[in-house]
Amino acid sequence: MCFISELAMLACCKVPWRSGTCSRWSRSADNAGVRVPQGPAFRPPAHSRSDWIGPPDQHSNLRPIIFYAPPDESALERRLREARQEAQASNQRFWARHNRAFRQEKEEFIYSRLKAKGLEMRDESGQKATLNAEEMADFYKDFLSKNFKKHLQYNRDWYKHNFRITFLMAQVALVRALRWLRRRKKNVEQ
Repeated sequence: MCFISELAMLACCKVPWRSGTCSRWSRSADNAGVRVPQGPAFRPPAHSRSDWIGPPDQHSNLRPIIFYAPPDESALERRLREARQEAQASNQRFWARHNRAFRQEKEEFIYSRLKAKGLEMRDESGQKATLNAEEMADFYKDFLSKNFKKHLQYNRDWYKHNFRITFLMAQVALVRALRWLRRRKKNVEQ
């Protein structure tokens, strides 16, 4: 689910992949190890004319997007950008909550199984004790079964958001094409 949501958001974006830009906000590894501001406090340079994709969020594992708003943005283009921002915020909220619940329930499951075996959370060397793959498969199956309705609702909402975005993108493309045709016709007549 996480990958699909991120892919849908990325499909709508133009991303600056120039080297020399901030490595936390692009694919460049030039600035590896440099501490860079994250989250909503960070803004791309004023001269940027593209959407910027940030590093994965530590809770949702989704990459936040800072959407470019051109100064001459039409009302329809603004609605499209706001729909994309709303979809991103909804995805971030869902996956942050889901991943938090997953981690917590996984820890509780591991603790209860180790306790039932008479083992501690850490072994003699201080390393965290783990369960084998079969035992963890029980947890994964139960977790997915328990959250089936949440995932179903998320998928419905995801499709609603993306159909709305697709419809708005088609409208924006049509308006831009008609504007281009009018300009071209005007230039031919002159």
